[in-house]
Amino acid sequence: MMQTTAVVIGAGHAGLAMSRRLTERSIDHVVLERGEVANSWRTQRWPSLRLFTPNWLTRLPGYDYAGDDPRGYMPAAGVVATLTRYARLAAAPVCTATTVHTVRTTPGGFEIQANDEMLHARAVVLATGACARPAIPAVTGAVPRSITTLTPLTYHDPSQLPDGGVLVVGASATGVQLAGEIHRSGRPVTLAVGEHVRLPRRYRGRDIFWWLEIMGVLAERYDQIDDLTRARHLPSPQLTGTPEPAATDLNTLTAQGIRLVGRLGRISDGVAQFSGSLRNTCTLADLKMNRFLARADNWANAHGLGDELPPAHRLSPTQVDPLTPLELDLTSGEITTLLWATGFRPDHSWLDIPVRDHAGHIRHDGGVVTSAPGLYLLGMPVLRTRASTYIHGAVTDSEALGAHLHSFLNSQLR
Repeated sequence: MMQTTAVVIGAGHAGLAMSRRLTERSIDHVVLERGEVANSWRTQRWPSLRLFTPNWLTRLPGYDYAGDDPRGYMPAAGVVATLTRYARLAAAPVCTATTVHTVRTTPGGFEIQANDEMLHARAVVLATGACARPAIPAVTGAVPRSITTLTPLTYHDPSQLPDGGVLVVGASATGVQLAGEIHRSGRPVTLAVGEHVRLPRRYRGRDIFWWLEIMGVLAERYDQIDDLTRARHLPSPQLTGTPEPAATDLNTLTAQGIRLVGRLGRISDGVAQFSGSLRNTCTLADLKMNRFLARADNWANAHGLGDELPPAHRLSPTQVDPLTPLELDLTSGEITTLLWATGFRPDHSWLDIPVRDHAGHIRHDGGVVTSAPGLYLLGMPVLRTRASTYIHGAVTDSEALGAHLHSFLNSQLR
């Protein structure tokens, strides 16, 4: 049995950031990765995907973006290259092609079975991310067999789709990007829209993430958020990364010829039925966006930037066609592909420790799994701050959890 002080599971941005923190504290450890560094970006992301955070925000412990396009948006291949360089910079002890089968507690810590080897560690960090599996609703069982169904993890490009119309279910960041890409290939696209977060790509001459960071929104701590559960499950904003900043809100998609329908409710006898509350859903998203923009204006004025920035403005309200259909017959031949852009979920199926709540989520306090001392969770949305949702959030998250892990180890020696 191999002995080590700590095991980090996952060599994405979160696992590599944690490895850097452990190295800084001279804590011996290994990073177990089922594939290669940045494996999900290599194997489970469509080639045209770009981060919707600007490059200047791509930061990790001891690493700041130093490229020549700070205002651009990194493509998937760029993320792979960045994380590969970072793994070398951090001298992360990554064991690639190593699949974790089981993690259990033992009297002296944790037992990890990986491939055909057993490891023992005093601490374990779960850093496999929040997007390991697509979150597909149960209604998928009623989709007619004639329909090709895909998820963002199996989608590659429009050429893999059969001829005919495409129904994209979900209108957050993934849904709006894929709806636009597929429509540009010449296929008719229908986008099913539920709750969403509308934000402009740029406001008053600055990327929206400039506002989110400088106003302190991203730094808001998890224990300061009124409804933390909701914050952790909030849809990603309707933003996409493009070579040049561009809007991808519902008005833009409608102008391109994409048809909007309401949230998919159920499929009965091959007929997809949609909510009739699309207009109200869009009105609420517009209201929340305008509240944020007003907050940004007030912040700019309070900090003496009101006259330095371009004038305040508001976006046009989301336009909803009063003739929006409430049903689509999926057996008619109009729709040949259904793409579930309904979010993602983590995969901790190999974790044999009773730390989950009734919904199957790991119970934790800012990444510290209090019911299993020495067990940590990293790389999840709003783990410790709102920034946790994004790559740069691993900077502060890994620092806090690294310090806690170090204290935990020291406490065992007393």
